[in-house]
Amino acid sequence: MTTAPTLPMLIEEVEVVSVERLSPSFVRVELGSPALADLGVTGTSYDQRIKLIFPSEGHGLPSFEGAGEGWYGEWLARPEEERGHMRTYTVRGVRGEGTGTRLVVDIVVHEGATGPAGVWGERAAVGDRVICTAPRRGHEYGGVEFAPGDTDSVLLVGDETAVPAVAAILEQLDGKARGAAFLEVPFDADVLTVEHPEGVSVRWLPREGAPRGEALHAAVLEHLGAQAASAEVDESEIDPDLWETPSYSSSGEAETETGRAVGHDWHGLYAWIAGESKVVTGLRRALVKDLGLDRHQVAFMGYWREGRSMA
Repeated sequence: MTTAPTLPMLIEEVEVVSVERLSPSFVRVELGSPALADLGVTGTSYDQRIKLIFPSEGHGLPSFEGAGEGWYGEWLARPEEERGHMRTYTVRGVRGEGTGTRLVVDIVVHEGATGPAGVWGERAAVGDRVICTAPRRGHEYGGVEFAPGDTDSVLLVGDETAVPAVAAILEQLDGKARGAAFLEVPFDADVLTVEHPEGVSVRWLPREGAPRGEALHAAVLEHLGAQAASAEVDESEIDPDLWETPSYSSSGEAETETGRAVGHDWHGLYAWIAGESKVVTGLRRALVKDLGLDRHQVAFMGYWREGRSMA
């Protein structure tokens, strides 16, 4: 299956060519297709997002043969059981070239109840097929939120769902970069080896049954030299679709918000924070409202919401 070359993105059926269980919570798959010869990103990929569509139980994959600009609406119009399950992932790496190009994706297998993507990841085997939407070389695609600009220091924060993105960013940072990364994962065995500049420290925070986000919240504030205020967040505060970058706000509210420099000089710091929406909301409140970090120096992204199925 090959989409029309005039479509400014790839929507292709790809095949699993290798599977590696990295840890209890991470499964790495390499996806291949001759169509990936046209895969390409404008600029540095950093946390480049793509979409994968997994088949529904008992059904095959939907066809996108000859798909045009209206492909998404047409996909949504299909019966739910026929269109499969679309989820967002980060490009963890690209291997090979030409028709031998392989797209590397790390899939998180969540603790306890898991959705169709986690189930697929647990069972993934060579020869399995999914649909992939990804950047087509020479066309704007979007999906990269890490934009530090001319910054002096970076702060990368995430739970297990953000680990692939943070790891990809760390590998692509300039060798002279400095800063810190904090990664919360379910288990000690989920601590992975990641490449990073010497000037960027990486701290792993296994929960091992502790409350989600508690250690992450405290570690970030300690790093910033601030008192570790409560990480508790009222349900009314949580935007399950929280997505704020220096140029975009999911609520619109943050577009006029600026820091108040509460006893700190945050000039030159760029923070990228992603993960479960409630945890990210607590960190957003601590950094922007309590510490006075200008929200134009930070990206806050709710990748998922505990207890809520992704649309």
